[in-house]
Amino acid sequence: MADGKVTISSVSVEEFLAAVEPPLKRKEAQVLGALFRKVTGQEPKMWGPSIIGYGEYSTTFDSGRNVHWLKIGFSPRKAKHSVYLSAGYGDAANEGRRAEALARLGKHTMGKGCLYVNKLADVDMAVLEELIASDWQTMQRAFPEG
Repeated sequence: MADGKVTISSVSVEEFLAAVEPPLKRKEAQVLGALFRKVTGQEPKMWGPSIIGYGEYSTTFDSGRNVHWLKIGFSPRKAKHSVYLSAGYGDAANEGRRAEALARLGKHTMGKGCLYVNKLADVDMAVLEELIASDWQTMQRAFPEG
């Protein structure tokens, strides 16, 4: 989750994607961008120098920490694509669906709020779309557009 340091930037998503290296990672980032747009119906925004986000929300945790962050997104990192899917935590219905879908996804690793994929050929793209759609729907319920 954002710690207040990563905010929406003025960097163009298209320019960022055009500069991703190596070329295969760039092509895969463009595929991910098209998939996220299809699922969310949103235009992306850059968060910091390298995160492409769809939708945004603000919340205050029980600790009092205020957060403004993307609802869902990805970053084409050099080693692996980071896919930001944090809605599965704290939503019991989504956690079960997520676990089942992850078992079918293919080669990946998970962090607390991130799915890491080395290359798109390693995963079932239909299952990835299912995961993205489920997370997007959960975030839309939790933080409706206002």
